[in-house]
Amino acid sequence: MKIAVTAASGSLGSAIISELKSHISPENVIGVARTPAKAKHLGVEIRKGDYNSKQEFVTALQGIDTVLLVSGMDAPDKRIGQHRNVIEAAKQSGVQKIVYTSIIGDPEKTAFSPIIKSNRQTEEDIKNSGLDWAIGRNGLYLEPDMEYIDSYMQEGEIVNCAGEGLCGYTSRGELAVAYTSILLNDKHNGHVYNLLGEPITQEQLAVCMNDVFGINLKFRNISVKDYIAARKAELGEFLGTIIGGIYEGIKNGAFAGPSDFEKAAGRSHKKIQELMTEFKATL
Repeated sequence: MKIAVTAASGSLGSAIISELKSHISPENVIGVARTPAKAKHLGVEIRKGDYNSKQEFVTALQGIDTVLLVSGMDAPDKRIGQHRNVIEAAKQSGVQKIVYTSIIGDPEKTAFSPIIKSNRQTEEDIKNSGLDWAIGRNGLYLEPDMEYIDSYMQEGEIVNCAGEGLCGYTSRGELAVAYTSILLNDKHNGHVYNLLGEPITQEQLAVCMNDVFGINLKFRNISVKDYIAARKAELGEFLGTIIGGIYEGIKNGAFAGPSDFEKAAGRSHKKIQELMTEFKATL
């Protein structure tokens, strides 16, 4: 069985390829990347595939049994068509099964909702494709908070608008374990899984960071309006709105709730302290 992973040069795609290689022969793992040279280090065959080109994917997916479609990073209105290019190419190329990395969240109430809504549309497109399918809805990555730790330490605090909202953080490494299981086991076909860890508050996040890194961060809550304005000022209109919407979603409980991680991965999700400790070891 040959498995193709799209967006192979990205952080999630490369993590999934690495995990797959520990379960099946690398000859049966194919990476697909817009710029193949950026994925050469993964030690598997890399084929060219740009989400904007259905024809590139028709070629890239020749001889592939199962494809993992990693959600694109473009604006929400563009993603739906880009993902459809991959779905249509998969059907045309004789692919049997498609697995999609979606995201949990509320498709209506926050500035992040347009992205959630576009993912939900792709989920429907996949369900209606006629192929075998499985869908994971990812929790929020812990890594961006970890990568921001120097700034947190400089400021002595974590500031956002999440209030006492719970967030079931996960990591790309944990998701790679879950998606590898979903790709390799047909028992997951036809299922939608929420892939997240144990929900925590921002205050608990700060406490965990303090424990692991030996620091003394506090959490300070500000209004959604003020936080989005601050993010826009630092990151620009598009990204600032998205980041603000994510923390508004945390405040509203959009990134918490029951997790299907153990059902998908075959083991429980690692605790946040363990994920932080693993991240610290890479610094």
